[in-house]
Amino acid sequence: MKSTWPSTPLSIFLIVSIFPLMPALAQLTPPKTRITTVEDRYFDKTVQDNYRWLENVSAPDVKEWVMAQGEYTKRLLDRIPGRDSLISTLTGFDRMQPERYSAIKRRAGRYFFRKTMPGENIGKLYYKQGEHGAEILLFDPSTYQNGKGYYMLDHLPSHDGKMVAIAIANGGGEIATLRVIDVGGNKFLSDKLSPVREEFTWAPDSRGIIYTVLNSADPFDVNFQMNTQACYHALGTNPQNDRVILSASKNPELGISKTEVPTVYVSNDLQHLIGNLMTVDYRMHVVIAPITDLAKAKINWKPLISREDSIAGLTDVGGQLFLHSIKGAPNGRVLVTSLASPDVRVAKVAVAEGNKIYEIGASKDYLLITKDDVVRSYLQTYHAATRQLHNIPLPVSGVGGIRSYDPQANDLYVSLVSWLYPPVTYNYSPPIGKLTPSTFHRQSKYPGLDQLTVEEIEIPGHDGTLIPLSIIYRKGLKKDGSTVCFMTGYGAYGHSATPHFDPKYLALLNQGVIVAVTHPRGGSEKGLSWYKAGFKTTKPNTWKDFISSGEYLIRAGYTSARHLIGEGTSAGGILIGRAITERPDLFAAAINNVGVTNVMRFELTPNSDNIAEFGTFKDSVESKALYEMDALYHVKKGTPYPAVISVGGMNDPRVIIWQPGKFTAALQNSTSSGKPVLLQVNYDNGHFTEDKTVTFRNFANMYAFALWQAGHPGFKIR
Repeated sequence: MKSTWPSTPLSIFLIVSIFPLMPALAQLTPPKTRITTVEDRYFDKTVQDNYRWLENVSAPDVKEWVMAQGEYTKRLLDRIPGRDSLISTLTGFDRMQPERYSAIKRRAGRYFFRKTMPGENIGKLYYKQGEHGAEILLFDPSTYQNGKGYYMLDHLPSHDGKMVAIAIANGGGEIATLRVIDVGGNKFLSDKLSPVREEFTWAPDSRGIIYTVLNSADPFDVNFQMNTQACYHALGTNPQNDRVILSASKNPELGISKTEVPTVYVSNDLQHLIGNLMTVDYRMHVVIAPITDLAKAKINWKPLISREDSIAGLTDVGGQLFLHSIKGAPNGRVLVTSLASPDVRVAKVAVAEGNKIYEIGASKDYLLITKDDVVRSYLQTYHAATRQLHNIPLPVSGVGGIRSYDPQANDLYVSLVSWLYPPVTYNYSPPIGKLTPSTFHRQSKYPGLDQLTVEEIEIPGHDGTLIPLSIIYRKGLKKDGSTVCFMTGYGAYGHSATPHFDPKYLALLNQGVIVAVTHPRGGSEKGLSWYKAGFKTTKPNTWKDFISSGEYLIRAGYTSARHLIGEGTSAGGILIGRAITERPDLFAAAINNVGVTNVMRFELTPNSDNIAEFGTFKDSVESKALYEMDALYHVKKGTPYPAVISVGGMNDPRVIIWQPGKFTAALQNSTSSGKPVLLQVNYDNGHFTEDKTVTFRNFANMYAFALWQAGHPGFKIR
């Protein structure tokens, strides 16, 4: 192991950074990062890691380095003239919205929902008796324990509607505390469960809660969700006495791996326990037991679905179990079997393969099906008793979904959205087959929407495959290459980049910026085969499709390399990191937002269950694929890289801060372009946050930096 400092020691920089009038600070040079080389051997491949020391996030020198990077970034961003205007625009857009309702659930005639008023920072939890009843406030996160940084991850009313359980987290984190509110008394019960995941369910008698407990409240603890346990908590009892009902240690006969997270919920008919052993692999691993076992010391779980069965979702209606199957049907089909004695092997086809199935849900008598073809949704209901399939007539073309207010009833609500139209919500009654206005819908209006247009096209990829590309821009665009273009992509976990209305995009579009949404392989835009074509050993297609999209935009005159911005978030860090290391000449600027950029080390982080998505370095074939994905290990000294801003959250358990941190250090020490490389450090959020003041500042910083570097006149530092 060897250690070197490129130049000035960090300690000197820290002294300088304290005094804003020092001449050295006026130059705004980044902090220096020492190089300490560690060599790793992956089968026949030796890899040098120069920044392994940054992985020790609790070490004083790492904390100092992170603080110095954050301070350097803040001082530079504060100089960009259009940044504060962007914050004002996003805040103004938020105030233009009417009140917004979300997560609407009904039990025993009471509606529970999250409501966010115009300009309000965080939504509050309300309830009302009946659809037209008066709204009553139940929980305000801003006042909880002095209010700082708390928000709701989820809420779920009890079956009798008398209580509601809420998962609360702080600092933008995802490690929750579970509390219960007595609705009639409008007060918290004494029960407090922590640390837990946000998934939980009520027992049928509404006297207890089933939840998944974590091993630690520390998001940096690599074991915080290893060998986790699903537990039952009886209200009013000591949580230390809660009974484990599903875990690897409790149920060794089920072969639960250490990275599978057991989550248990109750079937819609309230007669069965469903145990879902969760990983990032969307092929489910499920066990089942009778609800009567909940009272026993050990539940008699029976295997229901293995990952080899390729079931992507399930629900029950009228004593029948419906399965969203992708086995032999890349676009998906629906199978049905008896819930009393389920057997996937003899399940029959209820709904044949057609347009790609996005998800299935349930009401009392109907299966609810959402399908899409990248740019529009097709919503259907299937009557379980008569086996009749009906299409829901949609008033506008867009994407959306269909939900039940209460799985014990048949009144539904439908939501629709598109690139240029804010969400709209309708009520739907399957027996009547008609959409009617929902009392929870409020129309949103924004400036500039009538001046925009959308192109949905397909462009040739590097291997001739046609890649979908969505291009949004102001009418009258001159295709002379002079326009700044913001191009974003993801391409992982089978996630499809379906149309959605985003005020952040509108803020860019109203500045004359083109927004291009790519649909690279690794998503599911064209079904399972599209996902598998950007998965593990085929992952290079993901960033090559992104590169091909950028090349097309330049070739067709939408933009040029001097004006092209690339962006990737989370797993999209692989996409943007490898795009700029493979084609640094293609981009003026890049945004790596809480991105995975050192994927060979990813399985050693708290989010280690991603082995199912990306692979493991312990396998000779998958280790080679991981190396190809790893942006950090493809940074080359003396390369003219574009301007880059990476973002990391100090409370982020999904992509730990050293992932974007190490990538930033490597680029700062290697680039020959003279363009800035920044690390924006967010101390008040994790992978994301509901806090809009944090969100608006975060995105305004990223956008302003990229627009400045891409030559937008409104963001030029003079």
